[in-house]
Amino acid sequence: MILTLFDDTEIFSTGTGGKKIFDLPDADVMLIDRFFNKDESDCYYRNLLQQTHWREYEMPMYDKIVTAPRMIAWFEDKQDTGSETAMPELSDDLKTIRLRVENELNAKFNAVLLNLYRNGNDSVAWHCDHTGKSGPNPIIASVTFGETRIFRLRHKTRKELPWVEIPLHHGSLLLMAGKTNNFWEHQIPKTTKKILPRINLTFRQLNR
Repeated sequence: MILTLFDDTEIFSTGTGGKKIFDLPDADVMLIDRFFNKDESDCYYRNLLQQTHWREYEMPMYDKIVTAPRMIAWFEDKQDTGSETAMPELSDDLKTIRLRVENELNAKFNAVLLNLYRNGNDSVAWHCDHTGKSGPNPIIASVTFGETRIFRLRHKTRKELPWVEIPLHHGSLLLMAGKTNNFWEHQIPKTTKKILPRINLTFRQLNR
């Protein structure tokens, strides 16, 4: 269980609303603010924060192993042939969220990675989500509940292109599809602001 000093979801911003498709080379990126309404987002935030078995994990960095500056949880669809038996099944909340996302995007997902950014010191470094199990052009559907954090994108080879900064608000849905993860990296930078936790769900389709 994650304990916070206070739980004031009223301060979470849901953004301006609406759908935005980003005009970026070698990318297919779309943002939907308020994909989940405020009441839904508040409920999912509280449930996931308190009911998820969050864990720390270690990762290589240069010549040493360090503890990642965030916590994670991984779930797979047990109805899907080839799922890892040791991995926990999606909860009812995760299944409901997944169904809404699938209907919007006309896509299917059989796994989800949850990241918990506990405060402004938690972050994720530049990386891409391309993995062998997700195929050459993976579809990543990212849902945010909690504090707004800045999501940055940069092209891997075209250094003349400026970074793209996207505020990911409470209840938002971000899609990265097509060639995005082959040509672009992304990060969630640290912030010195005093902020509440952010929970990020990234739905994926693993090839068995």
